Amino acid sequence: MKLKNTLLAILLISFSQVVKGQFLSASDTSESSVKRYKSIINSNKEIVEFIEYSLVQKGLPKHLRNLALIESHFDRTITSHAGAVGVWQFMTSHANQYGLSEQNRTDLYKSTKTAVISLASLYKKYNNWITVVAAYNCGEGNIAKAMSAAGSSQYHIFYKYLPEETINHVKKYLNACYATGELQSVLANYNNSRMNTVFFAEGGSRKNNASLSETEINAGFNLDVIADELKINVDEILAWNPGIMEELQNKGESLFYLPMDLMPDFLLKKNKILSRSIKQGSK
Repeated sequence: MKLKNTLLAILLISFSQVVKGQFLSASDTSESSVKRYKSIINSNKEIVEFIEYSLVQKGLPKHLRNLALIESHFDRTITSHAGAVGVWQFMTSHANQYGLSEQNRTDLYKSTKTAVISLASLYKKYNNWITVVAAYNCGEGNIAKAMSAAGSSQYHIFYKYLPEETINHVKKYLNACYATGELQSVLANYNNSRMNTVFFAEGGSRKNNASLSETEINAGFNLDVIADELKINVDEILAWNPGIMEELQNKGESLFYLPMDLMPDFLLKKNKILSRSIKQGSK
C-alpha cells in the first residue's frame, strides 16, 4: 500500500506539472472567449440538444459537443479549405470509412450518428479524449507517426510531432471545455488514463480489470525484451498474463494483455521487439 501511494503521488505530481503546460490547459480563459463560445451554443440550442442526446445515448460525454463547436460553429453548410464539410467537418475519406456518403455530410442527423460511432471507435483505441480530438483532426495515421517518433503513446509527449493545426485544434477544444465548465473532466480523464499502469502494477489480473487491451504474440517473443522496450517489469507482464509462459511453450502462441496506455507502444515497437527477441534467442 505504501508503494502504491508513493507511485500515485509521483504520478499526480507529474500530471500537475503537465497540465501547467499550455497544451494541456485552457490557453484562453478570457471573458470574451468564454462569452463567444457560450453565445454560439445558445444560438444553436436545438442542434446542441440533438448532438448531446446522441452522445449520451451511446455512453459518450456531452463535452464532445464542443468538437462540433470548434469544427464548424454548428454550421451544416460550411466547407473548409481542405474540403471538410458539415457540422462535424467530415472529409470524404473519413465519411466513407463509416458508411456516410459524400452528400450526407451536410445532413445533421446522419453525420452526427457517424461522428458518434467514429468518436467511440477512437476512444476504444486511445482511451482518452485529448488524443481522440487530435486523431479526429489529423487522422490515425498521423497519430501513429507522432507516437512512433516520440516513442510514447502519451499525448503530452508525442504532441510536438503533430501538425501545428492539430495542436491548435486541441487547444481550442480545451478552451471550449473551459467555457462550458467541463475542462477538469477532460483533464481528469487524461490523468486516469495515465494512472492505469500504476494500478495494474499492484498485481491486478486480466480477469478483474476490464481496461486491458488484447493482441496476440508467438513463441518468438521474449518477455524480458518486451519489458525492456516498454520500460516495465517482467513481473507486471506475468501479472497481466497469468499462464502465458506455459501457453507459449505448449501452443507456440498466446493472447497477450497490456494496459490500454501501454498497448500502442507495444504495437509500434512490435517488429523491433521480435527482432531483438530472435537475436537474443540465437545467442
